[in-house]
Amino acid sequence: MSPKICWLCRLSNTESSETSKLSLDEVLQWPQSLQNLMATKYGPVVYRAYLKSEYSDENIEFWFACENYKKIKSQWKRISRAKKLFKMYIQPNAPREINIDSPIREAIIKNLQAPTENCFAEAQQIVYRHMERDSYPRFLESDIYQNLVKKFQTEQLVGNIQTEGHG
Repeated sequence: MSPKICWLCRLSNTESSETSKLSLDEVLQWPQSLQNLMATKYGPVVYRAYLKSEYSDENIEFWFACENYKKIKSQWKRISRAKKLFKMYIQPNAPREINIDSPIREAIIKNLQAPTENCFAEAQQIVYRHMERDSYPRFLESDIYQNLVKKFQTEQLVGNIQTEGHG
């Protein structure tokens, strides 16, 4: 693996505790659906790293920002965070602009004065669908994912051979 992603090796380090390490079982869940990948412990971390390596992580960053935004209870904090999200992801030529159509952008602008927890829900769904159709299939074909699978399958095979040799 390249030095860029050798931190992934540490996730699967066999010296770490059983409950916290990345496993073949988890890695093999990821191709089932983007929803499955996002529901696992390390799937979002690895997927985010892949997107960052492709210089296309604005969608997943926006998606996570929306997840955090929905948890805000204070109206004052919600207004402040909504304006930050708008400036970072929604407004034309934003630093991390996401690909949404004008009617959705305009609806968000109208909602910024008194944003609800669902202010960005439609944009979040669109971004999720973009990931599902575009970057997620590429991730599954990527060296990052394929190398993880091979690494775990090899380790499992070696472990089975060693177990059989001692039995």
